[in-house]
Amino acid sequence: MKTGKQKLILAAKILFVLFVTLIIAFYIFRDAVLQQTIAKVSNEMEVDYNSSFTVKKASFDGLSGLNLTEIILVPKNRDTLFKIQKLKTSVNLWHLITGDVQLGTLEVQNGFVQLVKKGKLRNFDAFLKKDNQTEISDEKRDYAQFAYRIISKALNLVPTDMILDNLSFRLNDNGKKATINFQKLRLVNKQLETSIKVQTNTISQRWRIKGFADPRNKKADIRFVNIDTGAIKMPYLDERFNLKSSFDSIRLNIQNIDRDGDELHIDGFMAIANLKLNHPKIASKDVILKNAKFDYRFLLGSDFISIDSSSTVQLNKIKFNPYVAYETEKDTIYKLKVIIPKMKAQDFITSLPDGLFTHFQGMEASGTFDYKLDFAFNQNKPNQLVFDSKLKKENLKITKYGEANLNKLNGEFVYRALIKNVLQRPILVGSANPNYTPLDQISPYLRKSVLTTEDPSFFSHRGFISEAFKQSIVKNIRTKKFSRGASTISMQLVKNAFLSREKTVSRKLEEILLVYILENNRIVSKERMLEVYFNIIEWGPNVYGIGEASQFYFQKIPSELSLNECLYLARIIPSPKKFMYQFNDQGMLKDFAVKQESFLTNIMFRRGLLTPEDTIYKSLPILISGPARSFIKFKVQDSTQIKVDSLSFDEEFDL
Repeated sequence: MKTGKQKLILAAKILFVLFVTLIIAFYIFRDAVLQQTIAKVSNEMEVDYNSSFTVKKASFDGLSGLNLTEIILVPKNRDTLFKIQKLKTSVNLWHLITGDVQLGTLEVQNGFVQLVKKGKLRNFDAFLKKDNQTEISDEKRDYAQFAYRIISKALNLVPTDMILDNLSFRLNDNGKKATINFQKLRLVNKQLETSIKVQTNTISQRWRIKGFADPRNKKADIRFVNIDTGAIKMPYLDERFNLKSSFDSIRLNIQNIDRDGDELHIDGFMAIANLKLNHPKIASKDVILKNAKFDYRFLLGSDFISIDSSSTVQLNKIKFNPYVAYETEKDTIYKLKVIIPKMKAQDFITSLPDGLFTHFQGMEASGTFDYKLDFAFNQNKPNQLVFDSKLKKENLKITKYGEANLNKLNGEFVYRALIKNVLQRPILVGSANPNYTPLDQISPYLRKSVLTTEDPSFFSHRGFISEAFKQSIVKNIRTKKFSRGASTISMQLVKNAFLSREKTVSRKLEEILLVYILENNRIVSKERMLEVYFNIIEWGPNVYGIGEASQFYFQKIPSELSLNECLYLARIIPSPKKFMYQFNDQGMLKDFAVKQESFLTNIMFRRGLLTPEDTIYKSLPILISGPARSFIKFKVQDSTQIKVDSLSFDEEFDL
């Protein structure tokens, strides 16, 4: 009778014989299996993707090698998606048996992959279609598990040794073309070396990617540099998005990709030198960031994706720790935290990207500061938005102003509005200008009305209204666009007196920083700020300041304005050049304007800014008697009536 040990040995022998038999059978019939596999793939491409997939010749090389020639994929009635003349590869048999495809070597000669869009038709549309038979599951996706599986499969398809010669990636987006040709790519003994030629309608360059790459151990350290002189220009983006971008070099380092319990950790760093961006929505000039580095740690769990707070971003001398998270445990929550450790104010100013903060050039400061931002948005409970911004300063002082000298607000200066990059006529802000009006000579009704419509807490805030800013963020997120701002009078003043009206990221960032400096360093009193504001804002076509506006609309001086007139002037500040559309063809305010006026009046009553005595003449209509009257289109009563422009307002309405 056989012992247990003998039985195990016998079972092992049987398994070994079966394994060898399978290998021999596979070796004998593998060519037939290969042809069947190609035929199956070809049929699936035809049935599922309406595409033709062909391989001219396919054969095995040794036990695990595979040679293919003339591999072509062509969607029906579309341009060829890819074509490869010669492909040679080897597969790890053990991993293949366990169901995990892992490439050992890869050689490719003379091929291309191309994405073509003609009109609205694309040659890859069929491969983007959704599978209608896929069952929709209510079960939440485990982000860590899903990401680790995808990364592992992707890296297994990267061979340990690779040789590519003349492999091109082409893009044709309705005539906007880009070709990235890998003239040579070698990955040998974990060392990567490439020679790349890039050609578009606007640029022609040669690039090189070199460094260390170990796909099996999930590690890499590669650099992206230019073979030719000058910066690397990014293709296609300039033609497609009007974004001109370039850089001297990029370095990408992956130190670790590891699954630790329920969490996935991805660690490493990225660095870029002399990044240059130019886009009309960013700034009017080139934005240049000399040095930037991101030491990252991505964390993924079963119900969250995050950039860990141990990560560090460095922009020149500015260094901060970001925390970004997307959580789905109960609600869908977006979180952002930024911590700037204590740093010198001057280092911050000199580190600002060139072209993004042009009005800060030449500015000097002393002292130090640190900063913390805490933001959280719950998609299911938007009104519980968290926005907490704190700046702690020590002996912080502006010792020298740059192009934007905030001190000028304290004295006489010449203001010129800049509209669509065109300077408007000069306006003297000072007593030598007959239209200039001191604050105490402006009707109290106008001061109250404008503060109510534009900035009720002007005299108590430090440049920004926290709650209004939160509501602005909530609405902009809901509408997925900038549909609401939170502009204070301080912000409007800075924008008008020092900046342009261009809607760029640069202008908004400069506005925020300048307002903070203005309001938190007591450079100008609130009363003086309001006085300058009243004397420079646009109040109509080529009408600047309350002195001109009073004459333009009512042929009065600002102190004589009635409550109705002040309510009207306050309401048209957002769109002063469109004031004429508030009136009907009888020269009377339209219903929507009357409702706005009543709404504003009620608010002022509730806040104690008006009394019943103030509204004695409230029922009287607005009478536009100044030059503004010529902009209003009146209805012609009969063919003999003289043009409205030649009549006085009293004659027109029989007053």
